[in-house]
This record gives sequence, C-alpha cells and structure tokens, in this order.
Amino acid sequence: MKKVSWGILSTATIGLQKVIPAMQAGEYCEINAIASRNLSQAQSAAKLLNIPKAYGSYESLLNDTSIDAVYIPLPNNLHIPWTVKALQAGKHVLCEKPVGLSAKEAAELIETASAYPNLKVMEAFMYRFHPQWQFVKKLADDGSIGTIKTIQAIFSYFNIDPQDIRNKKEAGGGGLMDIGCYCISQSRFVLGKEPLRVQGLIDYDEVTGVDRMASAMMDFGTSTSSFTCSTQLAPFQNFRIFGTKGLIEIEIPVNIPPDKKTRIWVEINGKREEFLFEPHNQYTLQGDLFSKAIMDNSPVPTSLQDALYNMKVIEAIKESDAKGVWINL
Repeated sequence: MKKVSWGILSTATIGLQKVIPAMQAGEYCEINAIASRNLSQAQSAAKLLNIPKAYGSYESLLNDTSIDAVYIPLPNNLHIPWTVKALQAGKHVLCEKPVGLSAKEAAELIETASAYPNLKVMEAFMYRFHPQWQFVKKLADDGSIGTIKTIQAIFSYFNIDPQDIRNKKEAGGGGLMDIGCYCISQSRFVLGKEPLRVQGLIDYDEVTGVDRMASAMMDFGTSTSSFTCSTQLAPFQNFRIFGTKGLIEIEIPVNIPPDKKTRIWVEINGKREEFLFEPHNQYTLQGDLFSKAIMDNSPVPTSLQDALYNMKVIEAIKESDAKGVWINL
C-alpha cells in the first residue's frame, strides 16, 4: 500500500476548506470519495476538490470496499454513531474533536473499538503534530524553563448565529466542546499528566442555551492551568507556560496558518528569544501520520484513552459550575 484510500463523511466547511485539501497534499493520503445526505452537495464538493466519487448517503460510502479509512467532520452529536458504523463497515476512522458528547460515550467507543483490533481510531487534535508544538513539548519535558508551575490559555471568537451548528445545544454546541477542548488538551499534552480536580465558571446564552464563555482552573498537583474560552468575545488565542526558570509563549496555538511562518517566545533567566517555524500544514501532518499507522499497522499517535480523559475534564468543569465546588477527577 503506497497510499491510504480515504472517504469523507460530510461536506462540512472545515473539511472542504481545510482538512481535505491538506490531506490531498499528503504523502500517504488519497481522497477517493465524499458523502453527503444531499447527493448534489456531495457532487459539488467532489467536483470542487477533484474527488473521484460522490455519494448521497454516508452508508453508501461506507459500503464502498475501495475505501480504507474515513474522516468524520460531522456535528458533535453524530461523531460516535458514525464512528461505530464506520468500524462495523471495516473502516479506519479519524474523527473530529470532541470525540463524543460525554465521557460515557467515549468509554463506550473504546469498548466498541476493542472489538476491531485491526482498525485504527483517533480523535483529530491536529495541533500536537505541528513542529512548534513538538518543540514546546521538548522544552517542557527537558526542564528548559525549570519546573512548570502554571499555564494560562485563552481561545475566543464571536458567533451569535443561532443556525450555526456550534450554537445548537442538541448537536453538542458551545464553547467548551468547540474550542475549550483545545485549552484542556494542550495543558494535558504539555504536562504529560491528568488534572486531579477542576473548578469552572460558565456563562450560558439565554437564546441558544449553549455555553458562550467558560473559565476554568485545573489542578495538576504540582502545577495549575487556567483558561477562558468564548464564542462571544473578540477573536483571540494565546498559550503561555510558566516555569521556575522561564516561560514559553505560543502566539497561535490552534489555528496555525499553513502558509506563514509561526513563532513562539522562550524567556529563560530574563533572556527572551524568538523561535520561527517554517510553514507546515498541521492537517497534512495529521493525515499522513494516521495513514502511516494504518500502513505500518502501528499504534496511532494519540490513543482513544486521551479522548476519554479530555471529555472527563469538560464534564467536570460543567459539574463544577452547576454545583459551585471543585470536582475531583
């Protein structure tokens, strides 16, 4: 196998504009089919992106024996159902984050996936494959800034469209599920461990019912991490790591541009240095790494267990807000 044959379940914007073109540029990915519940939409997307096959249902694509793996950018509430159906159809699955609507769903997926040991399943947290994050992780692990004591993150955008899927409660919308999950995942990635307890404060939109701003504190025992995410603030993102000897600041921690250099700043003992990273498409890197795991029959870069832990933190933050207390994990 020189390339993995991919199918796409959904004509979602993130797929059409970001993920599919990036995967098409990969060394090990070949996008051969796309499906929508509307055949004309699938055909339009296929024509736009030069994809050979278009299907008018997700089931039809899953029945295509020439497809090895599927990418799922469906609404959050459909992630688990279609991941399970894809596994039952014998397909490897790369599913957009968050993997499901609850920790219970994530745990059930892990159990289901265990019945298909030859199939790969991964939650699509693409950021960690970018060179800037690999560099940050190395600095964190080798003690370059001393002992990490606290992390601060913020991620926001402004969207009050009630028809947007991210603002629909029944579809798993809201800021925590859409972007707060990154702040949680990145802190866990940097520290290499799980929080012991969390505390959260959430503001819910009166019209849509989804969380429009959430702030949280995660206690990792020897360090803390705090973040704010919002779907109704000025667009901004930043991630800072503070150690006993220095700090690391990441200018664009999530929406890393594929066509521009990115930069981080490292300050050690008062000396500040800027590091530039050549353009890389994190979706291309993610697609190739997942495809390579299929081709080599090796473990995927990120296990489903990681997805479960992230969901547990999201749930605990919501529970903390509702009860007004710290929640142990």
